[in-house]
Amino acid sequence: MSHLHIALVRQKYNAAGGAERFVSRAIQALANDGAQITLLTRKWENLQGMQAIRLNPFYLGNVWRDASFARAVCRVQQSQSFDLVQSHERLACCDVYRAGDGVHREWLAQRRRVLSPPGKLSLLLNPYHHYVLAAEARMFRSPRLKTVICNSKMVKAEIQHYFGLPDERFEIIYNGIDTDSFHPGLRQQHRAHMRQQMGLTPEQPVFLYVGSGFERKGVAQALQAVAQAPEATLVIVGHDKKAGSYQKLTHSLGISNRARFVGAQKDVKAYYGMADALLLPTLYDPFPNVVVEAMGCGLPVITSNKCGAAELISDGQQGFVRDALDIAGLALAIRQLCDSETAKRMGVAARQLAEPLRLDHMAQQLNALYRRLLHLPE
Repeated sequence: MSHLHIALVRQKYNAAGGAERFVSRAIQALANDGAQITLLTRKWENLQGMQAIRLNPFYLGNVWRDASFARAVCRVQQSQSFDLVQSHERLACCDVYRAGDGVHREWLAQRRRVLSPPGKLSLLLNPYHHYVLAAEARMFRSPRLKTVICNSKMVKAEIQHYFGLPDERFEIIYNGIDTDSFHPGLRQQHRAHMRQQMGLTPEQPVFLYVGSGFERKGVAQALQAVAQAPEATLVIVGHDKKAGSYQKLTHSLGISNRARFVGAQKDVKAYYGMADALLLPTLYDPFPNVVVEAMGCGLPVITSNKCGAAELISDGQQGFVRDALDIAGLALAIRQLCDSETAKRMGVAARQLAEPLRLDHMAQQLNALYRRLLHLPE
């Protein structure tokens, strides 16, 4: 793929974000294959093998932020000779769109399920959502758009439901992980000392939540389900500006001694090593990396049917899939995994499922897609 010039578009890098990690890995994989990579961005980490064009129009609120960035990207493309433009933002001047953020219409539909009437009204009147919905529609209806990369079949089905794109316009590429870094050996490395550090016994069933944005990722539902599973302890890794309200919820549920908020962590591998299972009853998540990371570490997963990674899980084999608001069903799944032998058996199956989802396989799929789009020999 040498001498090809590929542009990748992403506004801002957040080290905890799944989309950002995908872009970082894509950059590295493509650069290793000889392509010239230019990142069009507001703010990014320094990565080898690529150059960045920083586009940072002045800020006048989130609608202006997204719209002005989209306009700046489209202007830059007119002055550059890119062979292919892949965007991770909703804009009409791209050849490839990676739908890592899912479908905004579907997210709003799921969010309405947990909002009060005033909350639903606020959602309806928020101009940002109207902008995103319009930008999404323009992009999916753009004649320039050649391919949509989806990280789950769920997202593909949602795009087809709302926008009617044909099958041949899609490519499903699951998120890859470093299966050598996320592995079952982390249990032996970290379980004993992490549990001792947190005041947890070796036998205590520990469920792990990892993610920022507690409302969307289902922390309230996780806490309510743990309240119905007296043996279980929940460790919550992640940041949320309303974390205090969730801590108050643990008191009203009577589980403040069984719910630990440890904040955002740069490296979560030690937490995977100390846990028995991952609990992520997300309202909507196209394909969270943490599910595959946990499975790579040999952890069974309890997640929701609006989590794209759930389509990899056979219910009762590598974990359990429930509706995000089915508290009784989530609690039953937690109680089943409180049995250490059940958790270990499902954890072995989860690792087997995660093993093919390697970074090099993801890179090979991306490279094959680009070659097809550019009419190059494979």
